[in-house]
Amino acid sequence: MFDSANPVANPASIVAGPNYRFTVLTDRLLRYEWAPDGQFEDRASTFAINRSFPPPKFRVIDREEELEIITDYFHLTYDKKPFSPTGLVVHFNYRYTEWSKPWRYGVQGDDDEGQKFNLGGTARTLDLCDGRCDMGHGILSRAGYAVLDDSTSMLFDGDFVAARRTGAGKDRIDGYLFCYGHDYKGAIRALYALSGKQPVLPRFALGNWWSRFYAYHQDEYVQLMDKFRAHDIPLSVAVVDMDWHLVDDERVPHSGWTGYTWNPKLFPDPERFRQELHGRRLRITLNDHPHSGIHHHEGYYEAMAQALGHDTTHKAPILFEPTNPKFMKAYLEVLHRELEKVCCDFWWIDWQQGTYSKVPGFDPLWLLNHFHFLDHKRTRGGDNGALIFSRYAGPGSHRYPVGFSGDTVVSWASLAFQPEFTATASNIGYGWWSHDIGGHLFGGRDDELVTRWVQLGVFSPILRLHSTRSRWMSKEPWLYRLECEAVISAALRFRHRLVPFLHTRNVLGSNEDEPLIQPMYWAYPDKDEAYTVPNQYLFGKDLLVAPIVQPRNPKTNLATVKAWLPGNGRHPHRYVDIFTGTVYDADREIILHRRLDEYPVFAAEGTIIPLDADYAPRNGCINPDVFEFLIVVGDDAQARVIEDTVDDENSNNSTHSRRELTITYTQSDGRVTVTGLDRHRRARFRFLSVTTAPDSLRVHANGTDRTADATVTAITAADTQGNTQPPSLLIDCTGVTPEEETYTITVDLGPNPQLSVIDPTPRLERLLRDYQCEFKTKDRLWDVIESSRKRGVNTTLGTLTALGYDKELVEPVAELLLADMRLYSDSK
Repeated sequence: MFDSANPVANPASIVAGPNYRFTVLTDRLLRYEWAPDGQFEDRASTFAINRSFPPPKFRVIDREEELEIITDYFHLTYDKKPFSPTGLVVHFNYRYTEWSKPWRYGVQGDDDEGQKFNLGGTARTLDLCDGRCDMGHGILSRAGYAVLDDSTSMLFDGDFVAARRTGAGKDRIDGYLFCYGHDYKGAIRALYALSGKQPVLPRFALGNWWSRFYAYHQDEYVQLMDKFRAHDIPLSVAVVDMDWHLVDDERVPHSGWTGYTWNPKLFPDPERFRQELHGRRLRITLNDHPHSGIHHHEGYYEAMAQALGHDTTHKAPILFEPTNPKFMKAYLEVLHRELEKVCCDFWWIDWQQGTYSKVPGFDPLWLLNHFHFLDHKRTRGGDNGALIFSRYAGPGSHRYPVGFSGDTVVSWASLAFQPEFTATASNIGYGWWSHDIGGHLFGGRDDELVTRWVQLGVFSPILRLHSTRSRWMSKEPWLYRLECEAVISAALRFRHRLVPFLHTRNVLGSNEDEPLIQPMYWAYPDKDEAYTVPNQYLFGKDLLVAPIVQPRNPKTNLATVKAWLPGNGRHPHRYVDIFTGTVYDADREIILHRRLDEYPVFAAEGTIIPLDADYAPRNGCINPDVFEFLIVVGDDAQARVIEDTVDDENSNNSTHSRRELTITYTQSDGRVTVTGLDRHRRARFRFLSVTTAPDSLRVHANGTDRTADATVTAITAADTQGNTQPPSLLIDCTGVTPEEETYTITVDLGPNPQLSVIDPTPRLERLLRDYQCEFKTKDRLWDVIESSRKRGVNTTLGTLTALGYDKELVEPVAELLLADMRLYSDSK
């Protein structure tokens, strides 16, 4: 089942009677059960695989007609009768519930605060969604408590699954009460402790995926991969949709969605196809719709029939039956294993046929996800590289990444919902959604929409370009207007440059129970503003992303998004837009305005982001030869880079080990230190929004002064000709060539360096040039810009308002003029 499963609770945590049982898993997590026959469930469920927690501190008061269980966080009272709103009540010892309302078993709707203020979970699929959908419930609530009902889930029994005892879901009750107040991260840690950790994804999954529902010939597919490389666009995963197998062939006796025989017209030599893609450092996933079973025309029909003892006299199909252990064993170890040997690194399980099977309560999607993932884990040598690609099947699904969110409608409404949908999924521990970036079907051609969607994809768990077979929808960047092509291509390159950061957070997130994407209220639970920006999120904890999900204004050529830049009690505290270098004061709500080639991603003072320094990294997300470290001065910072070393990256049974770099920055002396580099690898350092090289700057390698070997470039401002390189101090140490096998490199800026006060005028000039309005309007706005420092902040703001222009013209100017109040003497 699971190597880590330990479903039987510690007896010291249990308080039980003839028909009831309470398990105090932690002092803030309670399991409650009702069994009419007194038979309680100790087997693992699809949700709860580990209940063996160390017993917490709690008191029990057991009277003849009432039971009390008391911890530091909750106080349960129970009348020892069948659970009811009056008989099973839990009060809380914290302040988040309205009017100090308790939780009462069975109360629904607005009467249940935990449900009313629940912060949401996720959905099984976004198939055909054109905007919002119901995200259900997670384990976090502004009320401070949340319930997860586990009464009807499947159970794991030995090497297979089992149904609940008779009466499941009606008479039997099995639930969990999370009483974590606004300690949202604590609740998520408890979820993972109970339900299992997120696995570490293989590194290649973090790069760009190419996917399209299209009948490619294998040579055409390889040529397309080469065309991406010719455009300096890296990829890591090649998705092959259902046309790899026979679909419309006259031999197929059904709709053609299911198939396990290679189409010889399209894939005459699938082994060569595998070799060619692997030679380009690409991993392959094949689409599988298993619902129609294995029919007599399939190449593996006889082998499956022999394994199952199936009578082939009348060529009867072998029906898909996931509730049969013998079938599932043959399905994986005969049918899929043979296909994997030919050309498949992991499977896209495209189950769309609902939740029913021969056994009530057995969800085929759960069975597919669970057994495919465990099988892949076995064949990939343990925890290094197990991966499936499938839909969400309910709480506990985070153990089987990656999630396929389904066929999304091409619309701005779909795009506008996806950031919130992705972030909210973390509230049920589901951290690895993969969306159809750019949308899959319906809608109309909108190059700007696709561009913004790809930009969102860069800061999503998985970036998978996808579309249906329409010739007008395919996502090759060079098929779009030149402006959009350039931006899409740059975004896809940057995604691969981010892989050192992404893979580190991938490993640490699994170890530390931190999903890659987190809603703002996770870090700021007591700030009302955190709940007003559902599309905004923290990415890998270190970056704040405010996605743009609406088109540009035709007058200004700028798109807008409302953002919240939180303070954290330190002073001063600022953020830097990593793409423009603009410095923003913290602790404010703000409307941001961005050109198509700009995207609002912020790093706070005291941040280090490790990147691949290559402009267009190689395919496959391999470890970089040169690092670029983005550093935002102003506070101490630490970062790590965790890398895999692989003996054969194209082998399914390669061995892995890990190595680590450590980067530290100390604000008091302006020193950044990198340890763990080997002599064949180099580094460069980009101090964002620092535009002057101090005379005291020094570079050391293993203690030896190597300043003369470094190249120092001060980039003072983005120019008016479209140069998007942010203002920064770039210290290139690739010329430092130590003789030792490993070395430590140190860059000293000098004591207490600060973010520069960046003159916004060049960026404002470029902004106004793009305005589609009267020249007189531009002149008056330019007068305000040029005189803003002399006027001071208050007069500047008053003058802008007094112009009487539409806010769409004034607000972008005000944003940049008022971003950093250090520009003005009268603001101090």
